[in-house]
Amino acid sequence: MLHLLTDTMNVPKVHKWLIHSTTALGVFMSTLDASIVNIALPEITAYFHTSLANAEWVVMVYLLLISSLLLTYGRIGDMYGYRPVFIAGFAVFTISSAFNSLSPTIWVLIACRALQALGAGAILAVVQAIITDTFQPSERGKAIGINAMFVSLGLATGPSLGGLLVGTFGWQSIFIINIPVGIISILWAWVILPKKRLTPQKFDIGGAVTIFACLSSFLLVVSHGQVWGWNSLASGSLLMTAIISLGMFVYFEMTYAQPMFNLKLFRNQVFLAGNLAAMINYMTQYTVTFLLPFYLIKFLDLPTRSAGLLMSAFPLTMLLTSPLAGTVSDRLGSRVLTSAGMAIICSGIIIIGHTESFTYFKNAFGLALIGLGTGLFLAPNNNAIMGSVPKNSIGVASGTLALMRNVGQVLGVAVSGAVFSHQLAKHLAFAGTQLSFRIALHNTYLVAALIGALGTIVCWARGSQKNI
Repeated sequence: MLHLLTDTMNVPKVHKWLIHSTTALGVFMSTLDASIVNIALPEITAYFHTSLANAEWVVMVYLLLISSLLLTYGRIGDMYGYRPVFIAGFAVFTISSAFNSLSPTIWVLIACRALQALGAGAILAVVQAIITDTFQPSERGKAIGINAMFVSLGLATGPSLGGLLVGTFGWQSIFIINIPVGIISILWAWVILPKKRLTPQKFDIGGAVTIFACLSSFLLVVSHGQVWGWNSLASGSLLMTAIISLGMFVYFEMTYAQPMFNLKLFRNQVFLAGNLAAMINYMTQYTVTFLLPFYLIKFLDLPTRSAGLLMSAFPLTMLLTSPLAGTVSDRLGSRVLTSAGMAIICSGIIIIGHTESFTYFKNAFGLALIGLGTGLFLAPNNNAIMGSVPKNSIGVASGTLALMRNVGQVLGVAVSGAVFSHQLAKHLAFAGTQLSFRIALHNTYLVAALIGALGTIVCWARGSQKNI
């Protein structure tokens, strides 16, 4: 089996936090880039004289490729070291950012975004593994909590920074800004991240190909099935491809001597429940963040700046809570914190789901509760997952955790969009447009709260943490 010849006990305390700074830069840049592009889509659509449906692939291809490659990158990190995967990912991300800014057509831009996703996926897949490999269990939660703070900082900064850059310099500037930051980050990681000698292994090509086919097909049909029609040939073909690929992946992993993913990890209750809870958490998050702008800007006719300021209550509260929750989880464990976090998220969703009346305070308070609950949940949950796997599987565990985030995001948008559309069409038959919108949004958020309640049960059912 894979063996690391150094351990966390040999890493000086100051150097640990220098290593952590590289991961903070990685997640900040990746989440910033994911959130900054959305606000530039109208400008990109107008610049290339293309349809919104075409422009949306600038976002979709990025999400699909990142999600489909996370497990593979995690396994490569376990085999060859997290340092080369992380640095190579940053290099590809930076170079492709330059290509994005120079794109002459929308299709070239989409292709360059696909290349950028190859780099971002490598960064995100090994971040948690680097932290777990660097910090002892007694301080790992604190480190993961601070890392989660930079995730929320990237998400919070993206829309406002993107609006400023696009309005002042054009859409190309949101990619150009990545270049100097990326170069500095590569050099910093090259100097700081330690080299480690690993025992050679054979790469599971069959497992990597089949899981890529499974995830890309599944996520594509989930995200576009409603538009194409769930009974359409495209949806049916993709769903069948996902099912067959999953079966082949399981077969490869059960028969291959050195599988890409050790299926025995799912026998561990903490690992299984933690990843399921992570997916549910991101489903609830994206249900809120996907539909709320339509309610605030399109329905209530609030200025975009006011809506953005109001919605910042969520990431800002999460930013303040995550480091503290991570530190506390080092002492108390994850069960109580994650369960409480999911319960608080449900409360916040119910508050903002009361659409009969609107006040800034009520909605800001509800969003702050969601941010508080998310902050309480994320770092302890990530800490529990990464602490529940053996040392030679932390790269795969890190990739799985990142995958659950992306799957949860896609499912959150897909489920909330489907529920909202169904409810809106249902109530338009006997109510006016405004009342129908309010009822549909209320019912969709109620569904999200119920999903969050399921997440609370999953968190509590995980039991006490134990390493495999």
